[in-house]
Amino acid sequence: MKLLFNTQKYQYLADKILAMGDLEAGQVQVEYFPDGERYQRILTEVVGHDVVLLGGTVSDSDTLEFYDLACAIEKQGASSLIMVVPYYGYSTMERAVHKGDVVTAKTRARLLSSIPNTGKGNHIFLLDLHTEGLPHYFEGDIQPTHFYAKQLVIEACRAFGGSDFTLACTDAGRAKWVESLANDMGVQPAFVFKKRHSGDSTSITGINADVAGKVVVIYDDMIRTGGSLMKAAEAYKHAGAGDVYAVTTHGLFTNNSLEKIKNSGLFKKIATTDSHYNVSLLQDDFLVVKTVARIFHPALVQ
Repeated sequence: MKLLFNTQKYQYLADKILAMGDLEAGQVQVEYFPDGERYQRILTEVVGHDVVLLGGTVSDSDTLEFYDLACAIEKQGASSLIMVVPYYGYSTMERAVHKGDVVTAKTRARLLSSIPNTGKGNHIFLLDLHTEGLPHYFEGDIQPTHFYAKQLVIEACRAFGGSDFTLACTDAGRAKWVESLANDMGVQPAFVFKKRHSGDSTSITGINADVAGKVVVIYDDMIRTGGSLMKAAEAYKHAGAGDVYAVTTHGLFTNNSLEKIKNSGLFKKIATTDSHYNVSLLQDDFLVVKTVARIFHPALVQ
C-alpha cells in the first residue's frame, strides 16, 4: 500500500483522499524555531515504499516545505515518489513579456525537477494548468502528467444551467477552451471582447453571442480577486442575460474577494474545486465546492 504524505496546508485534501481507501497516511513532525525556521522529521518508515507527496506551490514557504519533504523522502529510501500539486503557483508567469522578466513558472519547474530520483523515478501530477506548455518546463527524468478537472466542471455547469444555457468566459483568450467544453455539453459558447487602455485598465466592447434571456455560466480556470469575472458578468447582464453563475477550477478568492463577488449581486452561485487551500477556509452557501480527490485518487492507487 502506498504512503501518502502532505504539506500542512493540504491536510484537508489528504484526509479526503485517504477516506477513499487504499492509501496509508504518512506522519511528519513539524516544529518552528524562534527565528521562524522550520524543522521537519519524517516519522513513518519509507524504505522500499511507494510514496505520494501532496502539496501546492501556493507560496514560497509552501513550495520549500514541499521540496524539503520530497528530498527527505528520497533520501530515506522510498522506492518511488509521486508528487501531487493540485495548484501550481506562478502558472500565469509562464513567459517573459518584458526584458528581464523572471519566468517563475519555469524556475519552479526546475526546482522540482532537481529533487533526486527514487529508484523507480519521480512523477509529478498537475491540474488544469494555465497553459498547456507548462509540463515541458520540467527537466531531467521527472515525469509530469497534466490532469484535467473537466468532469467536475461539467457537473457544476449542469447543476447550475441544466441542459440549456450559455457557457461563457471572461475574455477571448480562453474562448477556444470554453468553445471545446461547450461543444462537449452541446450548449452555446460566448465570450467578451476587451480593449486594453493601460496597465490593468480594460473595458468590454462587445459580446460574440446572443445571451438575452439565457442562463449564463462563466468558466475561468482561476479566480483571484474576481475583477475580470465581475466585469464580464456585468457585460452579459447588460446584454440581457438571465441568471449568471461562475465555475472555476482554482478558487483563490484573495482579499475577501468571494464576499465582494457575492455582494455584487451579479451571480446566483459560484462553484470551485478544492485545489487551493483557501477554499478549505471558506464556509458560505454561495460557494459550491467539488473535491479534486476524485480526480487524483484513481491514478494514485492503480
